[in-house]
Amino acid sequence: MQSHRRVVVVGSGAREHALARALVAAGCEVVVAPGNAGTAAVARNAPVRADDLEGLVGLAVREHFDLVVVGPEAPLVAGLVDVLAERGIRTFGPTRAAARLEGSKVFMKRFCERHHIPTAPFAVFDDAAAAEKHLREHAKSSQHPLVVKADGLAAGKGVVVPENVDEACEAVDRFIKKGELGDAGATVVLEERLPGEEASFHVVCDGTRAVPLAPAQDHKRVQDGDRGPNTGGMGAYAPAPVVTPEVQERVMREIVEPTLAGMAAEGAPFRGVLFVGLMIDRGTPRVLEFNVRFGDPEMSVLVPLYTGDWFELLDGSARGDLSGVAPAPIRGAALAVVMAAEGYPGKPKTGDRIEGLDGPLPGGAFLLHAGTRRDDAGAVVTSGGRVLAVGAHAETLAAASRTAYDAVAHIHWRGEHHRRDIGYRALSTSWPR
Repeated sequence: MQSHRRVVVVGSGAREHALARALVAAGCEVVVAPGNAGTAAVARNAPVRADDLEGLVGLAVREHFDLVVVGPEAPLVAGLVDVLAERGIRTFGPTRAAARLEGSKVFMKRFCERHHIPTAPFAVFDDAAAAEKHLREHAKSSQHPLVVKADGLAAGKGVVVPENVDEACEAVDRFIKKGELGDAGATVVLEERLPGEEASFHVVCDGTRAVPLAPAQDHKRVQDGDRGPNTGGMGAYAPAPVVTPEVQERVMREIVEPTLAGMAAEGAPFRGVLFVGLMIDRGTPRVLEFNVRFGDPEMSVLVPLYTGDWFELLDGSARGDLSGVAPAPIRGAALAVVMAAEGYPGKPKTGDRIEGLDGPLPGGAFLLHAGTRRDDAGAVVTSGGRVLAVGAHAETLAAASRTAYDAVAHIHWRGEHHRRDIGYRALSTSWPR
């Protein structure tokens, strides 16, 4: 093991399991806080919650770690990087000021406006009556109702893509009047629905430079064919064909570079991963949203496709110097299927024993834990909505899909459900380009 590669990974999802595996493979000693049943098999779990900033600082100081890698968005928006920096601890992730790109939809939209970054036209409201008036006025001239977005973090529940104007008004009522999301929904962004195909584009940044990773695509809706309510993500694949080399070059030039320059100019240089949620229409990319952490489930497929050293990438970003890290070639294709608990994305049922985890996986397959824990008898049971990400890495996307679904078929628990069409856009010749 190489010296000075002691790392804490903060979080408990499939994203953090993927990060832990990647860092262990890069020769790191890894602790995951708090982790899950899967991370415990590749690293050491520490019983510190991701939102316990004091506890995380204490862990990093006490055990003299070289790098802290923050998985979820909430501790970043709360200022974990700033608190750790005060103690001299190097951390992968943006400061609290830079994390506003995800922490506030209003800040993000106005930032794009200030720096001429392409995104959907929008309006901001903190008064429900005024917002509803705007929605109904817009409905007179458009058959597509405006998208309703809560300003703050809302655990994936803050975006409503309504079928009609009444649904949009009802969302505004729930967010602003009824306070369903607390302070996060007290202000809303109403924006035009963009045409095209979505993609997830991740770049690792050091404040001025950006190293792109494989373009990916996730599947938000709970049911096949993109039906049913939105979720945190039911699966992902990469690379996404909609992000052609020409589109990627435009994303870097028109979105990523002005974002880094704009954040630096506003006194909040961006270090960490910038996850650009894109809408691509006939080769033209526009920003749907910015996230300031790796996507989950996207990270499940980004890790196997990256051929570089994950520690050098993340540590270079944290140090503010990626000059020695070049974009790595993408190897093959990867696809991951999220296996979810009964009741998800509503109130998931937990405590069900998971069968089939000990069986051999097909060649090229991988299994990442998310909502899992060990019960008193030592069995792995469900402990959240998205329970596992089961995937595969292969030469082609079709081969990765076959292997991933073969692996999924060997794992069972009561009430489990998953989508059977992950990757359909890239695998279907009938999908419009």
